[in-house]
Amino acid sequence: MFLRPLLASLALCLTAHAAPMGELTLPPDESGGAVTVFYPTAEPARPVRRLVFDLILAPDAAPQPGNGRLVVISHGSGGNPWVNGTVAQALVDAGFVVAAPSHCGDASRDSGSPGPDSWKRRPAEMSRAVDRVAADPRFAGLKLDRVGAYGMSAGGHTALSLAGGVWSPERFRAHCEAHLAEDFPACVGLATRLTGGWLDGLKLWLAQRVLNWKFGGDAAPQSHQDPRFAAVVAGVPFAADFDPASLARPRVPLGLVTVGQDRWLPARWHSDVILAACSGCERLADLPEAGHGALLAPPPPPAALGELACALICDPEGFDRPAATPRWVEPTVDFFRRHLLSAGTP
Repeated sequence: MFLRPLLASLALCLTAHAAPMGELTLPPDESGGAVTVFYPTAEPARPVRRLVFDLILAPDAAPQPGNGRLVVISHGSGGNPWVNGTVAQALVDAGFVVAAPSHCGDASRDSGSPGPDSWKRRPAEMSRAVDRVAADPRFAGLKLDRVGAYGMSAGGHTALSLAGGVWSPERFRAHCEAHLAEDFPACVGLATRLTGGWLDGLKLWLAQRVLNWKFGGDAAPQSHQDPRFAAVVAGVPFAADFDPASLARPRVPLGLVTVGQDRWLPARWHSDVILAACSGCERLADLPEAGHGALLAPPPPPAALGELACALICDPEGFDRPAATPRWVEPTVDFFRRHLLSAGTP
């Protein structure tokens, strides 16, 4: 079921890009975790394995000038820089430099504090990624007065924060109290799932007690201001804890990518709420036949995910990933071209 789409997606990664993509890692320092940077280079790329992903990269190659702009990518919960390799490659093809911070406590190798605890830190980690790139002499030619942000899933939550959204842990708790059974994976993550069996009642009771204990009463509004971020794209974002009014008029251009078969973050509780509130948002792409993991590109192999994670993010039966990928990647790149590149910029 999954092997053929996976091989097709790998072939897309190997053949669709026009330019070699350099890759380097700015190591962790006293202020936070590592930042992986992708960028245009003249040096040849080669097959490289990163965790469970096979990519075509030029590790530690010398950067060459592109269009002078930076896009920062926020990975999803338990993610890493390479799970967004397809959109990073497309951005590099368009001349952008791409920075991908590893989010502390919510990454594939550091997963101790996902959810609202991580969401509080993530926007500042995006700002720090801009600072890290700005301090590196290899990227001295970048113009950082207008930076882009892209995020998927929990990274989409980060993106909405950078666009001016305001949320709180209490709003998260209250949403889950009202809709726990309908939005169970969004509220509980990969801890367990509802099966329709007799244990479901106990799972719901225990989950709500934990949510009340961890997040009850923490109503402090969470927001982040960084004027360097000038265009934002949120893909299948966790959004149920945002005050919709805070995103009625985002402070910067905001685009959304949505899917119709999301088993982890159903659009009715998340993306649709933002689109209904936001008069100026752009729906860059909607993939009605796609699941939550359609924007994980390249996708993690099902064997690396485990049964529950695969049930939530593996592609639905019949989903044509190679055909669907350009339908959201190309509008995303075009969005950043329109909003970050001034007239006459390559």
